[in-house]
Amino acid sequence: MLKACHERIAAQCATLAKLSAHLPSHGADEQARQAARNIMRYFDVAGPHHHADEEEDLFPLLMVEGQRLRSPVVEVIASLLDEHRSLEASWAQLRAVLADIAQGQVRPIERAWTDSFADAYRRHIAVEEDQVLVFAQACLDRQQLARLSAAMVARRAVASH
Repeated sequence: MLKACHERIAAQCATLAKLSAHLPSHGADEQARQAARNIMRYFDVAGPHHHADEEEDLFPLLMVEGQRLRSPVVEVIASLLDEHRSLEASWAQLRAVLADIAQGQVRPIERAWTDSFADAYRRHIAVEEDQVLVFAQACLDRQQLARLSAAMVARRAVASH
């Protein structure tokens, strides 16, 4: 589920880049407004769920295992938590512009913002997949993985009601 979320984050970052390129010649047309709404919906709902999956469920389990095994994954997770706060702050800045576009206001999106946001997420995802998820697969048993999955599914079920 986490890898699938990472793929959707990458897709939304690609849409953000396309929107940034679309705006100068087309303005806040229907296509731009819809793209802005879609990006906001993803990062307002699914993004926080994804961070909660990691912060409330996955990372605490891995911190216990990492400390027990004296693994460098403990420091990696601490860094990822800091990155979550940074990504959320960047999102808040981008969201303000997207909200205006969604309402039909012509506002350029600074390419540096979109590139920085997408690059930060790309690096973040790479570390999670190459180090944290590999560690999780190596040290968590089926029961732990099943509990993680159930918690993730429940988080989304509560949100949709």
